[in-house]
Amino acid sequence: MRDALVIADSSCLILLSKIEELEILRSIYKQVFITKEIAEEFGEPLPNWIEIKETSNTALQLLFEDTLDVGEASALALAFEMRECTVILDDLKARKAASKMNIKVTGTIGVILKAKKENKISTVRNVFDKILSTDFRISDRVINEALKEAGE
Repeated sequence: MRDALVIADSSCLILLSKIEELEILRSIYKQVFITKEIAEEFGEPLPNWIEIKETSNTALQLLFEDTLDVGEASALALAFEMRECTVILDDLKARKAASKMNIKVTGTIGVILKAKKENKISTVRNVFDKILSTDFRISDRVINEALKEAGE
């Protein structure tokens, strides 16, 4: 069953786009939201199924911007407003901020594992091989744990 709402940070969009796997997001989430700040960081035309939604709590966003980049800050501020959503964040500092505010969070690797569990992709290993051919920093330990979790 697809989760209802997700807010994707630019790192997830950039990485999945780079390895030509952006479609994974659409396969496991009913609606994918980003903010205009994230759209600017992404810097490419967006698929029509990704919706730009603005946060009205600019004070909260500015508070987050003290410690996080503008895309992450806008994603967390929007998530705080929307409540029933998950935010895809790869930055550890942003993930910690999300959990302090009881915002449900996952990372790009978590998205890939979810796609495998829901049979939207046949193997995570092929996706990880594509990731390893990019400049995305990920530790062998994280990859090995994810492969183990996926049963590969």
